[in-house]
Amino acid sequence: MKKNRKLPKDEILFRVIGYPPLFLFALICVLPFILVIGSSFASEKEIMVHGYSLIPRQFTLESYKTIFQNPESILRAYGVTIFITIVGTVVSTFICMMTGYVLMRKDFRWRNRFSFYFFFTTLFSGGMMPWYMVCVNLGLKDSILALIVPSLVSVWNIILVKGFVGGIPYEITESAKIDGAGDFQIFVRLIWPLSTPVIATIGLFTALGFWNSWYNTMLFINDSNLYSLQYLLYKLINDAQALKQIAAESNEIIETVPIESMKMALTVVVTGPILLLYPFVQRYFIKGLTLGAVKG
Repeated sequence: MKKNRKLPKDEILFRVIGYPPLFLFALICVLPFILVIGSSFASEKEIMVHGYSLIPRQFTLESYKTIFQNPESILRAYGVTIFITIVGTVVSTFICMMTGYVLMRKDFRWRNRFSFYFFFTTLFSGGMMPWYMVCVNLGLKDSILALIVPSLVSVWNIILVKGFVGGIPYEITESAKIDGAGDFQIFVRLIWPLSTPVIATIGLFTALGFWNSWYNTMLFINDSNLYSLQYLLYKLINDAQALKQIAAESNEIIETVPIESMKMALTVVVTGPILLLYPFVQRYFIKGLTLGAVKG
């Protein structure tokens, strides 16, 4: 019979001192979302009188009923958002990976100059109007591409890739060249498989950006069939607030418009899929941020 391994005193001390604060910190991080879920099932009157609460005094689905009054538009907006998130994430990740890899190639003479032009855009931009005019002149108005193309290239993601790929021994590329492999073949068969952590990291960043995007929809999309989920829910909030204002001016009962609880319900509807996805990429996400950052 095996004896139980006795823990060292320093490890016991660490568990006693470190675990309670970590537990409290984790609880503090989770409580806001629990508050959002609980408040989404509360009545408007309860929120106005008692404020937001973890457990509603009066359970109601009124906010969700208001959101899903027209389920076809919600499902269509979900479809648009899922499409632009998947396509945009895949294309953007591939572009940023290729760009970061090229900028780290020692045999690319102009890598420093090209890096300067990329990084310069993080300090200065052409401005809103030139950017808008370029997108319109490219024919992106009222097109699904308007929700994808303007956000494809992220300099921050390129910086992450550049730092991570710099930690991959260059001898791997040189040996592949000796064996007759081309540049694109080296990238796809060697660099890409070795870069799983940073791919997951920038993929998550990019997916969150596309999923939460509503500004491009407001600027370029007039067709309601192309509304993204975030913009559609933004319009629902504005319409509900307008109805509440009209009701207030006409001395009608305003509690029938659940503005505050609807905001909480919209948060649940929007963040739910991302919360389900994150646990699967969490370990790659953390590894991608730490690797390359410790390279001296």
